[in-house]
Amino acid sequence: MTALPAASPTPTPPAIRPATTQDIDALLALENRTFETDRLTRRNFQYLLTRAHAACLIAERDGRMLGYVLVLFRRGTSLARLYSLAVAAEGRGLGVGRLLLEAAEQAAEENDAWLMRLEVRPDNAPAIRLYESAGYHSFGRYLDYYEDHMEALRYEKRLRPHVTPPEPRISYYSQTTDFTCGPAALMMAMAALDPATPMGPRLELQLWREATTIFMTTGPGGCGPYGMALAAHRRGFRTDLYVNNEAPFFVHTVRNEEKRRVLQRVSQDFQEQLAESDIEIHRRALTVQEMTDLIDQGAMPIVLISLFRMYREHVPHWVVVHAHDSRFVYAHDPLVDPDHLELISDKANMPIPKSEFDRMARFGRNGLRAALVIRRREQKAT
Repeated sequence: MTALPAASPTPTPPAIRPATTQDIDALLALENRTFETDRLTRRNFQYLLTRAHAACLIAERDGRMLGYVLVLFRRGTSLARLYSLAVAAEGRGLGVGRLLLEAAEQAAEENDAWLMRLEVRPDNAPAIRLYESAGYHSFGRYLDYYEDHMEALRYEKRLRPHVTPPEPRISYYSQTTDFTCGPAALMMAMAALDPATPMGPRLELQLWREATTIFMTTGPGGCGPYGMALAAHRRGFRTDLYVNNEAPFFVHTVRNEEKRRVLQRVSQDFQEQLAESDIEIHRRALTVQEMTDLIDQGAMPIVLISLFRMYREHVPHWVVVHAHDSRFVYAHDPLVDPDHLELISDKANMPIPKSEFDRMARFGRNGLRAALVIRRREQKAT
């Protein structure tokens, strides 16, 4: 009798677990073996594993790392970004990439994200096949994206298929300085209402010069609601201003008494100019319901938020809200922070739960809530 050959044992499937700082050496080694450019550094991994709002997951078998995936989350929003996925040579052909992708999507859903976005090189055919087979679809590209100047294809997937984001009706602009979030947000809103608006650094700084409050805690001054409203009014837009506190704004962020006096004088000047204009000032907060109604009427709200819920930083910041649905508002945030590995795709058309936005849209110990709403002149307020 001829003995039959023993069946080969079925390989144990790789296990997926969260990465820790003890894995950094192995992660770096895999990163350097897998990618020739745009590599994450030791400092990047240290930040991602200790401070970032992210998930770094490892696939391993018998103590050997077969791959990792990194997903970035944005606090306060329902958007996730698959930043990196790497599979070791010995893990290819074993389904490691798909396992990691599924684990990344599960982590995103556990963090209340319903939309996953990613970038991929056009010459990375295996990765493109993986993403497309998993339900990702291409929605654009970035030119000159990678270190070798190759473009990037942009893909996204709705993790909750019943949620469909609206098409943005407003172009995105990223602020070019640390202190011009207000002018950048205002520019985006003006360009949506008047396509002839020349979005760029020149107008960005012109708006800042007109609207700045002169002093903040450090560095150049930021822009308050009065100056922003006047800048929009001068350019022919019908402007309504909603503020729940009396001016001057941001005084508590300035400790130097002389600077405080200058800020108060600037605020008084803004108030006198407002009194001579037809800008309507509503001495209360703009509610989320009112904001969404105004968006439906074609208006553009620019809203002051606190960066604490996104970055854990007590800093005032302006965004423009351009769309909404039953659960979310959609905002363009002009701040793209490379130190947090951010891209424009992270900050354009951000889905923010309405309840979260209501908590986000206030600043400081006195709970300042401010928004300006601009329309074309022929549009009438309701």
